[in-house]
Amino acid sequence: MKLADNKATLSFSNGAPSVELPVYQGNIGPDVIDIRKLYGQTGMFTYDPGFLSTAACQSAITYIDGDKGELLYRGYPIEQLAKNCNFLETCYLLLYGELPNEAEKAKFEETVTQHTMVNEQMQFFLRGFRRDAHPMAVLTGLVGGMSAFYHDSTDITNPEHRNIAAIRLIAKMPTLVAMAYKYGIGQPYMYPKNDLSYAGNFMRMMFGNPCEEYKVNPVVERALDRIFILHADHEQNASTSTVRLCGSSGTNPFAAISAGVACLWGPAHGGANEACLNMLENIQANGGIAKVGEFMEQVKDKNSGVKLMGFGHRVYKNYDPRAKLMQETCNEILSELGLENDPLFALAKKLEKIALEDDYFVQRKLYPNVDFYSGIVQRAIGIPVNLFTGIFALARTVGWIAQLNEQMGDPEYKIGRPRQLFTGSVARDVKPIGQR
Repeated sequence: MKLADNKATLSFSNGAPSVELPVYQGNIGPDVIDIRKLYGQTGMFTYDPGFLSTAACQSAITYIDGDKGELLYRGYPIEQLAKNCNFLETCYLLLYGELPNEAEKAKFEETVTQHTMVNEQMQFFLRGFRRDAHPMAVLTGLVGGMSAFYHDSTDITNPEHRNIAAIRLIAKMPTLVAMAYKYGIGQPYMYPKNDLSYAGNFMRMMFGNPCEEYKVNPVVERALDRIFILHADHEQNASTSTVRLCGSSGTNPFAAISAGVACLWGPAHGGANEACLNMLENIQANGGIAKVGEFMEQVKDKNSGVKLMGFGHRVYKNYDPRAKLMQETCNEILSELGLENDPLFALAKKLEKIALEDDYFVQRKLYPNVDFYSGIVQRAIGIPVNLFTGIFALARTVGWIAQLNEQMGDPEYKIGRPRQLFTGSVARDVKPIGQR
């Protein structure tokens, strides 16, 4: 970041001296006011619930312009990456800053492929969970547990350790997600197969069985790969901030990523596509497509308590650029699998049509977001609803580890320590129990 020519002046109406604050400029996006010395100069903190106006770090990885509906990975538009690159190329870009050439791509893909197996003892770890445990509960434990198996890459201050951990996490997450799924349905685990692509290998581990050869559908394979690309990173969101905050304490990379998995589980974050599919199934159970109009009227009524999931986005004030790409993929998958007339998908299309045409939703820019379409695609592929967030975690792992690496390499990084506006009791004396 570079120092701007202008400064910000903070003045007080009570006659206290004004304070000059430096202003820094990024390459694109809003400038920032440097308040690091504010407490020392004024004895005051800033108050910003949700950190909606606070830049907690400087980053060169991902940029979002919510007003324009723009998402860039290392400067490359998400639309171009999703159409011209595969997921592992995108991983390389996020980790190392540039897209790989042919030799770099081949070496990186081989390295990841060679690390897709997990320690056999992880199977015994899995057995400690109930069969009906939510996959995200299982994943939180498995990812954190990796630090117990890979002692040689747990020093978060060592760049080489972080790189080894990054490769292991990217390579092993599909295996862990598939194991969590297989464990839940009581089927045998499928070992990775090195001659398949990243997405194809995941499909085989999920849906294959030892009794017969699994054939990868290239349309489904590409759809999954695109889901991974679109979810790989998304700037300083809740889970990424959690990973950074956790990592700032010096904990190991696996523990930091496990914290991100736990944060992602929430329905307001990674669980949004699961919540969206649950909404569609509830509408279907209560009358289906004939009741969509009635449901949307309830959404408009603020007193009804009915929420429309999968539409609008906290960051994008325009159309979510990932949603356009996922919409294309959604149509391709439904056509490929012959599901255009499936009742739930027909219901989703009706919901989409109303939201794109009704003035209430158009004026509020409540367009379908990436969660709406990715949930439909995953259900069509055969991924159970409760595993949707696990797929999200699989894809987002590379973004988390790239952000963590960037933070740990930043000479200005400090352990996170948010402040507060205290509204509790002032100091008081403890009375003997008989006088209370």
